[in-house]
Amino acid sequence: QCLSRWLLSLPADPLLTVAFSPIRVSDSGRSAELAFVVEPSDDVAVQEQPLLLCCQVEGIPPIRVTWRKNGVRIPDSENAFVLANGSLYVSRFQRLRADGSSDEGEYDCTAQNQYGLVVSRKAKIQAATMSDFHIHPQNAVVEEGGVARFQCQIHGLPEPVILWQKNRMPVNTDNERYTLLPKGVLQITGLRAEDSGIFHCVATNIANVKFSREARLTVSGSHSTAYKDPMILVGPENLTLTVHQTAVLECIATGNPRPIVSWSRLDGRPIGVEGIQVLGTGNLMISDVTVQHSGIYVCAANKPGTRVRRTAQGRLVVQAPAEFVQPPQSISRPAGTTAIFTCVAQGEPPPRITWLRNGQILQASDHIKLKNNNSTLTIYGINQADEAIYQCIAENSAGSTQASARLTVLWADGLPGPPQGVKARTVSATTIQVSWREPLQNTKEIIGYVLHIRRAADPVEMEYQEAVSKSTFQQLVTDLEPSTSYSFYIKAYTSRGASKASDVTVVSTLGEVPAMPSLFIKVINSTAVQATWEPSMKLGQHEGFKLFYRKVHVSQYTGPVLLPSNVTTYNITHLDTSVVYEVKLLAYNQHGDGNSTVRFVSLREPVERTVLNAPCDCMKDEQSNKTSTTGIIIGIHIGVTCIIFCVLFLMFGYRGRLLTCKNVQEQLAPAQAPRGQRSGLNGAARRDERPFGGKRLDLNELERLFPAAPSRDKAVRAGGKDAAARRAPPQRATISFSLPAAGSRASRIPRGHPAVPAAARGLWRHRGGAAGAAGSRPRAGQGRIKRRAPSPSEESAETKPTAGDTFTTILRSI
Repeated sequence: QCLSRWLLSLPADPLLTVAFSPIRVSDSGRSAELAFVVEPSDDVAVQEQPLLLCCQVEGIPPIRVTWRKNGVRIPDSENAFVLANGSLYVSRFQRLRADGSSDEGEYDCTAQNQYGLVVSRKAKIQAATMSDFHIHPQNAVVEEGGVARFQCQIHGLPEPVILWQKNRMPVNTDNERYTLLPKGVLQITGLRAEDSGIFHCVATNIANVKFSREARLTVSGSHSTAYKDPMILVGPENLTLTVHQTAVLECIATGNPRPIVSWSRLDGRPIGVEGIQVLGTGNLMISDVTVQHSGIYVCAANKPGTRVRRTAQGRLVVQAPAEFVQPPQSISRPAGTTAIFTCVAQGEPPPRITWLRNGQILQASDHIKLKNNNSTLTIYGINQADEAIYQCIAENSAGSTQASARLTVLWADGLPGPPQGVKARTVSATTIQVSWREPLQNTKEIIGYVLHIRRAADPVEMEYQEAVSKSTFQQLVTDLEPSTSYSFYIKAYTSRGASKASDVTVVSTLGEVPAMPSLFIKVINSTAVQATWEPSMKLGQHEGFKLFYRKVHVSQYTGPVLLPSNVTTYNITHLDTSVVYEVKLLAYNQHGDGNSTVRFVSLREPVERTVLNAPCDCMKDEQSNKTSTTGIIIGIHIGVTCIIFCVLFLMFGYRGRLLTCKNVQEQLAPAQAPRGQRSGLNGAARRDERPFGGKRLDLNELERLFPAAPSRDKAVRAGGKDAAARRAPPQRATISFSLPAAGSRASRIPRGHPAVPAAARGLWRHRGGAAGAAGSRPRAGQGRIKRRAPSPSEESAETKPTAGDTFTTILRSI
C-alpha cells in the first residue's frame, strides 16, 4: 500500500528526500513478466495541499514507470515527479492556475520492460469543494404530538457531513424522537413543548465548513383527539448509489390515530433483514447495498385496524464497478498459429471492454478479430510482431479495472524461410493456378507446403488451406466463384514447425457468361406469337437478353432484339402462317453471350382450328342444349323401364320354377341303399358352408318343395305316441337328377344346410352305380338321391359328379 496519509502529513517541500525500498520480484513471483501490484484510485484533492497517487509494479527489471494525465505524459517538474516506487507526488495541488491549467483530470501510470508495456486503470482526481446551501430549514408551527421536519441541502466534494444544532447546541441524538438522516433531514416525532427552539445545520468537509440559516420551531396547543386520515408528508426519493454504500429511504406520515408505516418492494420480492434498519418511525436504511437491492420501494401508511392506507414509492439504483470474472492469461504459441485471449467482466451497468497492446488501443484488422462484445481477442497467423503484452480494460460509470497477459511467439531455430516468388494466374472463371519457389534457406527438412486461400472480402477466419507435397511448386485451385478476388500465401512446414508466411498475392477469377434461360412460346393469333422466359438466379450476372427468330428454311436470323434484364416477354408479329419458325433466346453480360435456348413454332394448326371453329350461334346452342336435356330424360325413362322388366321377369320365372317342383312329391318312395354306397357330399359340405351361387336359400320354401309322405305324417299325428313314431319306418326322399357335363363346375350341398329340408337331410348318394365307397362315377341320367343317417367314415367321403347335369342349374336358379 502507498503511504498516502504519511506523505500528506509531510511539509509541502518538493526537494524533500524520501527513501523508498525498491520492489524486488523474483522470476518465480506472482508475475514473471510485468504486472501492477497497486494502482491509482479516485481521490479528492485539497487546494494548495500535496497529492500522492500510488502505483507499484512488479516484474523483471529494468522497469520504467511514467505517468499520464488525460492521456498526455507528465514530465518531471518541481510541482510533480515520480517517486522511486513509481508513485506520483504533486507538491501543491491547484484546481486552476494562472495559465488556465489544472491538476484535475484522469491519471494513469505506465510500466515498461523488455517484454512490453502495461497501463494502469484511470484514477479520477477532483478538487475538494463546497457550494452554498441550496435548501435552508424553514420556520414551522406544529401542534403538540405532531411531527416536525427540517431540511437543508448542500453539495460538495467529498460529500459534506451535515449536523444539526438547537439553540446553538448539537442536537441530542440519544433522544429517540429525534432522527437525523444523512441527506440533511431532521425529523422530530411526538412533539412536546420543550422541543420548541431555533434550529440550523452545519455542513463540513475537507474543503470548508458552512452554516445554514436558522429556523424556529413552535409547538402549539395540546394534543388533538380529532380523527385524521393517514397522510404521507414526505416519501422516498430516487437514489443512485454504488455497492457498499448506505441507502436511506425517507418516509414520514401523520394521522390520528398515528398510522403504521410499512415497506415493501413493488416487484413482490422480500426486502430481507440483513443490513436493514428502520430509523425513527418509518425511514428505511439499507447498509452495504448490493446490486440485488436495486428496485422500487413502496412506503405505506396504514390506519390501525383498517385497510385505509396511503402509499409513496421511490427507485433505488445500485451500480457496481467493473470486475473480472475471467481475466486473460499469458500464453505461448508457435509462429503461424492462432492465439486467443478471453476476458470476461461483470458490473452494473454492464462494463465496456477495450483491448490494449503495449499500452496502445488495439484495432481489429485482417488477422486480429474481436468477438463477443470484445470479450474474445483472436490473433490469426501470429508472428514475432505480435509478441507483446495485451491488456483488457473493463469500465463502466461506477469504475474501471484492467488485467494483462503476455503473448509469447515460439520460434524454432533452423526453420525454413518463407517460400519465394508466389504467383497466381487465372485459368478460368472457377480456377486459379498458384506457383512458388523454394525458400532461400533450410530447405532440407521441408516435408510439405500449405497453401492458404481466402476470398479477399472475407475475414481471416474464413480462410481455408490445401496441403501440397514438398516436390510440388504449383497448385491448381478449383471450385472458385467467377469474378471474385482471392488472396493466396504459402508456408513451408517441417517436423519442428512452419516457416514464416510468404508474401500475399491477390488475383481475380474470370467472369462467367450467363446460363441458358428457359423459353416458352405462345401463339397469340395467326400472325403473332409471344416469347416468355423466367428470370432465375441460375443465370448468374447478366445485363440483358438477345432474341433471334427466322423461318426454318431460311439461314438468316432476324435480330438480335436486345432486351434489358428486367424484361421477360416479347411479342413477335407479322409472321407467315404457312411456315414454321425458329425462336432463339440467350442471356449476355460483359463477359460474352451465354448458351441459347431454341424453340420451334408453327402457326398453321391454329389457323385451321380457327377456320373450323365457327362463330357462336346462340339460338343453335340453345336448341342443342334443349335436345341434350330431352335425350337425358328419355334415357332415364328407358333405364327405369328396363329395371322394372327385369324385376318382373325374375318374379314370374321364380314362380314358374316353384310350380315345376310340385311333382317331386310323387317321386318320394321308401328305399334302403346298401351301406357301402353312401355318398361323401355331406362331408364335403362341412368344409364349404357357402350357399349355392352366393345365394342364401329359404328353409321353409324347400320344406314345401320336399314334404314328408302324407300317410306317414297322418299316422304319426293320429297315434300321438312316441312309440308309434319309433315303429314307423324312416322317411327316405329320392330325387332324380342329371350330373353336370365333364369340365363344368360341380355344386355341393352342405350337410345340414338350410337349403335342404328336414325330410331330405341325410346322406345323398347316387343310385345306378357303385358311387359311394367304390368311388366310381355314375352314368348320366342314372343317379338317384336317397336319405339315411351317415356313418363317421362317410363324413369324409366325397363324390365328384361328371356329365350333363340339370341338378346344379336348378339349385343355382333357386
